Amino acid sequence: MKAVFKIDDANPRQVEVDFNSVIVAGWAGRDMAAIEHHIEELAAIGVPRPSSVPLYYRIAENQLTQATNVQALGVESSGEVETFVFAVDGEMYVSIASDHTDRKLETVSVAMSKQVCVKPVATEAWRLADVAAHWDELIIRSYIVENGEKVLYQEGPLSTLRTPQDLIAGYTGGAALLPQGAGMTCGTVGAIGGIRAAADFTMELFDPRLQRTLRHSYHVESLPVVA
Repeated sequence: MKAVFKIDDANPRQVEVDFNSVIVAGWAGRDMAAIEHHIEELAAIGVPRPSSVPLYYRIAENQLTQATNVQALGVESSGEVETFVFAVDGEMYVSIASDHTDRKLETVSVAMSKQVCVKPVATEAWRLADVAAHWDELIIRSYIVENGEKVLYQEGPLSTLRTPQDLIAGYTGGAALLPQGAGMTCGTVGAIGGIRAAADFTMELFDPRLQRTLRHSYHVESLPVVA
């Protein structure tokens, strides 16, 4: 899947990436108590415990999309905001993506529930080097629309999650850089009020130090479930 990102820094430009590998890093919290909370949050809707933490799920590269209108089977899927890292010409970048997941299928197989849903990713990115020194201060958040109103769904600092460098090293066996063409989501924070489906999802990565935000919204069209 080919993606184009606008790079927001002192030298505005675009970079193109032909993704051939997409990895979702699950159970990526630094605090085991927080991980356990998320495990229990998912267990409440029937999701089995992970075999290890963190856990790396491979996703088909054609599931990555920068579209603002996507489709999903049925009405039981929902988004999760995550940072998304990738490399271009030896330089690491960070954007945001949604680990959109089929919550009904998740009770059967987490890997399958992630694979069947597209993974929306933003169209803007930052150089990882520009935020690495204050990474823990960055905040991810998301909003959903319920009963016609925009509601805060997730919010938390990246200090609660493993760093991209840690997750990349765990996946590659020690390398500090993802191979070109690979993209990785780096974990999420808990849902405020519990995990639930929504047709409209907005995700953000906020940098309080540099006062800037990456943002992406998408709408989910629910396809009919027929037998």
